[in-house]
Amino acid sequence: MIKRFLGKIFSGRQSHPAQPKVIPLKSHGRISRCAVQVCETLQRRDYAAYVVGGAVRDLLLGREPKDYDVATDAKPEEVRALFRRSRIIGRRFRLVQVMCGPETIEVSTFRGSSAGDDAAQTTDEHGRILRDNVFGTQEEDARRRDFTVNALFYDPVREEVIDYHGGVADLKARRLRMIGDPAQRYREDPVRMLRAVRIAASRGLEIEPHTRKPVRALADLLHNVPPSRLFDEMMKLLLSGHAAEGVKRLRKEGLHHGLLPLLDVILEQPLGERFVMLALTNTDQRIKEDKPVSPGFLFAALLWHEVLAAWKQNEAHGMHTMPAIFQAMDQVLRVQAERIAIPRRFGADMKEIWALQPRLLNRSGRRPFHTLEHPRFRAAYDFLLLRCASGELDAEVGDWWERFQRADAATRAGMLLKDGGGRKRPRRRRKRKAAGAGAATPVPSAE
Repeated sequence: MIKRFLGKIFSGRQSHPAQPKVIPLKSHGRISRCAVQVCETLQRRDYAAYVVGGAVRDLLLGREPKDYDVATDAKPEEVRALFRRSRIIGRRFRLVQVMCGPETIEVSTFRGSSAGDDAAQTTDEHGRILRDNVFGTQEEDARRRDFTVNALFYDPVREEVIDYHGGVADLKARRLRMIGDPAQRYREDPVRMLRAVRIAASRGLEIEPHTRKPVRALADLLHNVPPSRLFDEMMKLLLSGHAAEGVKRLRKEGLHHGLLPLLDVILEQPLGERFVMLALTNTDQRIKEDKPVSPGFLFAALLWHEVLAAWKQNEAHGMHTMPAIFQAMDQVLRVQAERIAIPRRFGADMKEIWALQPRLLNRSGRRPFHTLEHPRFRAAYDFLLLRCASGELDAEVGDWWERFQRADAATRAGMLLKDGGGRKRPRRRRKRKAAGAGAATPVPSAE
């Protein structure tokens, strides 16, 4: 305790609590009933309890929050004891998941300052926090959060917002501002740079100049972040409904380099950039229409032009089509895995979509019928349409498959091309020795 107290003094932090602004906010039933019940249960036991973070930000923006977090001064074990359907999770910082029907509320204990407490907080040589398990006060918890708009506490019982850092004013000004020194906060957790871009893009905010200034210089710190964390943050950005704007802002801030290594090259090519942005725009539209989105399809689109380049290079070296594309897939995914850990289930979807692309170009014989029966045909066909729309393939290919799907058996038979592209392939003949004479007699090809 003495060590922590001295750390606060020498770090220049005030020991007396800051006076937050208290702002009335009528939720009008927009807030999760489960989140309200969790707060009410904790408050009945004389604990402080507030809805916190992104849910409060979205309520103030007039948006429907997708999930809810609760912050309290109760310890994890105390929270766990109050809710039958709950469990303690986490190693870096323990929290409690409380289940209410299909909904899960994450309840965290107020996080405190760890200044001067080396046992509580461990950092690497770049300043990134590796272990952080300190409890504290509500004021300290607010100070530890990343952006002012995420440091808002909402009491659903009193219907009041508690604002320590001017987050409400920043929301009104459409401004995203870091709490504390931005460079230091980015060093503590480099993922905050990605989070700034995602929140700004998805909520229509501008990153405040002081908050933006260190980003480009510190972008390389993302190389020190575990690939699984980068994947989680990229998924949030890509499925935010504002993926196209998010990727544009990543490029603007210099954060796309090294994050999706193979995407760096693609975005510098007009055809590749057109394909990627079209895929992202279509994804955004599907999310806005509340339609399902496949992460495997999305990552397949992001990395397609690198697979395409490797595939064509392998064919140029004499490989047949299918071995060439399979080797290209493995090569691209191996390089990408060094930065973002794409789960195996998504990788399998990506490979199936990619592997069907050469089969979709073959429109002769029985091959189109077999392709049509493939369980991943629809995803591969949608992918083909993106290739056509971006100008990579002739639109006639997509039109042909659209008509082929809807046609009856007789019409399909009449649509088939010779040798997949309209050219008649010369029949190969092999010689067979005539019995007893050694003469060669031509026979029909097996094809």
